[in-house]
Amino acid sequence: MLNLLFFLIVGFVIFDYLFGSILSWLNRRAATPTLPPVLDGIYDVKEYAKQQLYFKENNRFTSFVRSFEFLLMMVMLFVGGFGLIDSFAYSVTPSPVLAALLFFAIIFWGNDFLVLPFDYYDNFVIEQKFGFNTMTKKIFFVDKLKGWLIGALLGGSLLAVIFLLFQKWHELFWIYSWVLLAGVSLFFTMFYSEWIVPLFNKQTPLAPGGLKDAITEFAKKVDFEISNIYVIDGSKRSTKANAYFTGFGRKKRVVLYDTLIKELTTEEIVAVLAHEIGHYKHKHTHVGLILSLANTFVLLYVFSLVVDSELLAKAMGGKFPTFELGLIAFTLLYSPIELILGIAINAISRKHEYQADRFAAIHGLGDALIAGLKKISVSSLSNLTPSKAYVFVYYSHPTLLQRINSIKKWESKNALKYMAMKN
Repeated sequence: MLNLLFFLIVGFVIFDYLFGSILSWLNRRAATPTLPPVLDGIYDVKEYAKQQLYFKENNRFTSFVRSFEFLLMMVMLFVGGFGLIDSFAYSVTPSPVLAALLFFAIIFWGNDFLVLPFDYYDNFVIEQKFGFNTMTKKIFFVDKLKGWLIGALLGGSLLAVIFLLFQKWHELFWIYSWVLLAGVSLFFTMFYSEWIVPLFNKQTPLAPGGLKDAITEFAKKVDFEISNIYVIDGSKRSTKANAYFTGFGRKKRVVLYDTLIKELTTEEIVAVLAHEIGHYKHKHTHVGLILSLANTFVLLYVFSLVVDSELLAKAMGGKFPTFELGLIAFTLLYSPIELILGIAINAISRKHEYQADRFAAIHGLGDALIAGLKKISVSSLSNLTPSKAYVFVYYSHPTLLQRINSIKKWESKNALKYMAMKN
């Protein structure tokens, strides 16, 4: 049924598509054949030409996929596709819980099957063309199967419990659901690297030697207890380098990609880890978790106010209100608020990145961090001159140029102290 809410939802979907497309176009226009002076020398002429080709090809491909997904959503809305899937689910089983799970299974797997060719093309054409992909086709499809299985087991179980809470407590289900989701978020923050990552990658303790000694020495210097340092075989899928921290307290773990160890010097790796320790020292992980839980709290509360709306169900092509149709409609209606919150969260995240960079600089590793960031950017052919508008909306990290300028600004203000730290 084409009611006012239907057209509002359609309007939001169109706005989201046009807004993203315009930002993508601005980002494409911002690409320049010459780099700012402070970035001069990062790429040689041949490598920078390669980076520009990689960026443009990725940009075009992303725009194509985005357009496909937009058209698919338009078709689903105008033919009442969500309502048809919901009716089919109830024709298979009279159980509201099983019908909801079948509905989301069809949506989840249907979408994944439709975008599978795009994922394949991205990995085995674009990424392979530019020398990044090291994944075999077997690993690609096995990863997909594992992802579907984990999604079915974890996602299905979580949805089932939330739906049961909805049936039992109805008006208060959102509070119990929030407590459940908060517990799950905390659990995965603690154990994701131990339980989930090994399903896809092999993690081995960092072998004794100069690198481990340097990391341990720096950790002691900044009073950061660290014992779990692992190397992950990221090279089995990509040549791109990375490192991250996970967990809290005794469960915190440092994970280094083998590609990072190959690309960076010992001092540069220590600088990258100093940046990560800076996040921990400033409690950025805690802040991020609190913001995420607060956002989920508000989202669930607002959803609880409209979940039984007949107008929402009919806007989705349904015959009567159901939890699953209400959730889909609410997600689409919530998208403008989600965009605004996302911009705010990204702004906070960029501020945290500056603070973590400064932590490394304070301990005499500013130049090493800059050198490491440059190598990581070059090895991944990162876009060094993105549009300011695109950065403002989508980037959770400052650009390389912004990070270098920030570190150098701190160094110039604290020149004597910085030289003492380095020595």
